[in-house]
Amino acid sequence: MGSLAGVLVALIVLPVACTVGVGARDGANWLQEEPADLDLGPLAQRSKILAADGSAIATFYYQNRVEVKLDQVAPVARQAVLAIEDSRFYQHGALDAQGTLRALLKNLNSGQVTQGGSGITQQYVKNLLLYQADSKEEQQRALALTPARKLYELKHAVAIEKRFSKDEIFQRYLNIAYFGDGAYGIEAAARRYFSTSAAKLTLGQAATLAGIIRNPQAYNPRLHPGAARERRDVVLNRMVELGWADPEQARRAAAEPIKLKITETPNGCTVSKAPFFCDYVQREILTNPVFGKSAAERERLLKRGGLIIRTTLDPQTQQAAQRAVDRHVPPKNSAGKAAAEVLIEPGTGHIKGMAVDRELGPDSERGKTWINFAADASHGSSIGMQAGSTFKAFTLAAALEEGMPFGTRLMAPVRYVPTGYRNCKGQPVGDTKPLRNSADGEGGRSFSLVTGTHHSVNTFFLALQKKVGLCDTVKMAEKLGMRQANGKPLEQFPSFTLGFNAVSPLRMAAAYAAFAARGKYCKPIAITSITHTSGRKLKVPEPECKQVMKKGTADAVNHVLAGVLTKGTARGMGIGRPAAGKTGTVDNYSAAWFAGYTPELAAAVWVGDPRGGYKYPMTSLCMDGRCYGAVFGATIPAPIWRDTMIGALAGRPASSFQRPPAHFFSRGSGEDLVELPDVRGLKLPDAMERLRRAGFRVVVGAAVDSEYPAGTVAETSPGPGSRVEPGITVTLHPSSGEPREREPRPDDDDDDEDDLPPDLPPPVPEHRRMPPD
Repeated sequence: MGSLAGVLVALIVLPVACTVGVGARDGANWLQEEPADLDLGPLAQRSKILAADGSAIATFYYQNRVEVKLDQVAPVARQAVLAIEDSRFYQHGALDAQGTLRALLKNLNSGQVTQGGSGITQQYVKNLLLYQADSKEEQQRALALTPARKLYELKHAVAIEKRFSKDEIFQRYLNIAYFGDGAYGIEAAARRYFSTSAAKLTLGQAATLAGIIRNPQAYNPRLHPGAARERRDVVLNRMVELGWADPEQARRAAAEPIKLKITETPNGCTVSKAPFFCDYVQREILTNPVFGKSAAERERLLKRGGLIIRTTLDPQTQQAAQRAVDRHVPPKNSAGKAAAEVLIEPGTGHIKGMAVDRELGPDSERGKTWINFAADASHGSSIGMQAGSTFKAFTLAAALEEGMPFGTRLMAPVRYVPTGYRNCKGQPVGDTKPLRNSADGEGGRSFSLVTGTHHSVNTFFLALQKKVGLCDTVKMAEKLGMRQANGKPLEQFPSFTLGFNAVSPLRMAAAYAAFAARGKYCKPIAITSITHTSGRKLKVPEPECKQVMKKGTADAVNHVLAGVLTKGTARGMGIGRPAAGKTGTVDNYSAAWFAGYTPELAAAVWVGDPRGGYKYPMTSLCMDGRCYGAVFGATIPAPIWRDTMIGALAGRPASSFQRPPAHFFSRGSGEDLVELPDVRGLKLPDAMERLRRAGFRVVVGAAVDSEYPAGTVAETSPGPGSRVEPGITVTLHPSSGEPREREPRPDDDDDDEDDLPPDLPPPVPEHRRMPPD
């Protein structure tokens, strides 16, 4: 047999050797030398992106392949492949002399290579060279039916037979072979056609898959069931001939039609349940040098590396966000508006949800877009959107960081000429054009830090920014991670506090998450770990968290912004647990925002028009039969936030914000003064309930003598009718039921004492004795 193989090699080598000037005697030595370009690196395997709970978000692959070991392939499947492709594989070496002689004679008769006669090792080499081809030219060379090609293939086969055992070669072959329909390797093929694993293939299924290998297009059972069945039966008959299959079992298998159970294997983010988060993760890998020096290297890693990418996404939060944006701004809405929302966990920077009211796809198709409106340009091509009054929170934080009490009051004129500002370079910046208050705020009087924020008064914040310093306000925003969505630094002009900079919901959510985390800002992260197919852990970006303001400052911000949901521009948007937030209505109603948070979760919502907010403002918006008129931050964005937060936090314990330090109350609470109700004469529980409903804290002091009945309120401190700040503590003094002793007057006379009327308090009106409504 060795002599015959030598003759065959000589016959194959001779024409090529003579062409290149190499003698036939040198051919055998050349054949035995290991090729310098022999590359047996790992095969491309599909990568998976997983949510925080381990559920699949998306799959990426260059070739849909799941590598398995030989003992993970059913014996009947191994026998089927060997039977039809190379039944003597375990008996011959790199060259099957019988098969090669048969092919050689036919090729010599025809004058060209028409039959390969290749064994499994040579087929493996051909598949390997095809897999490694990076261009169409290299692919064509790998498939060329020429003597030179066969010689090159045989040389590699000899080297592989020296390096690996037969079982190892067969395993590699089963994992690299193409089975049509995008399935590479027998495991992917089993899943694709029969929704099973290679280990559980039946005789009929194994014969079907083995028959496909020779011509994956012609014998594809999904496309050509008739041809596939005939080919399957050829495999079954061959297995019977070799004694590898029971004739009766083979007959029964041949009598059955091919019963397919197709399983789709999604590729990429377009079919993901979290498409824009998936796209964000994909872009993070493709653009971050930590995952490869070049873009091509990073793409190969993602699509060929068999990566397991674990992320921060919380399915419950993602589902709640997607439902909310789709409900309030339907993907194919008649007005052409769009919405985006990002949710971040305070204290970690983990992105828990990212939703856009669109499908990921061509913008030319209605309801689809490639632009991730939730992220920066680097992670989704968005140039960002003006943020409106959500930026006022940064001015508030800068003022509180400098120690301004809540009761600090500034005059907010109807119009404000922004002069006298300087940027962080010390350069004067200003404008002689007066700025005015938007429709979600008012001016013409003084406001405190608290009431100015609750009412979102533009001219108040322009004055506050001037008092704090434009640069200090900008630096506070920068410390909270804010920058333009195009990656450039924030622009510095007097209207900075009014939110003219174009930013992303992602950065806004991260900034507000820092308030919830008591001043600790964390850079948003989506990836927690990446495991290579080899089991090696890859380096991922480290969490970056930093305390950027005093904890007490953040507590004070939370205290003020909590009032926005109860008495400010977003009143009525509470979620049944401690929460805070800020509305944002962009100039000319070109967009609307809401950024809000609890101690557990922060979110930012944007609603606008992708075609251009100034060209398509939301002034008289009607969308799918529902009309809103002018759209403010509380009109659509806040309800999206509310619905999302209720769904995302359902079943999760609530915690409270910390009370701000006492020095912030040095000038009072900052609330507008109200009149203290008169509760004298009411029973103590009824009086306490009435005051608490009015927003006051209540304590009970010592009993006092009074003409009021015992157990009723005789006195309050402060006194009834006093103008006080809401939320102050009111002390109730119950009546002892004993009348006070009247002090004698200087002109009192013992003789006429009995003639004087008693000194009684005025009668208590009947309505005061009844419990409050």
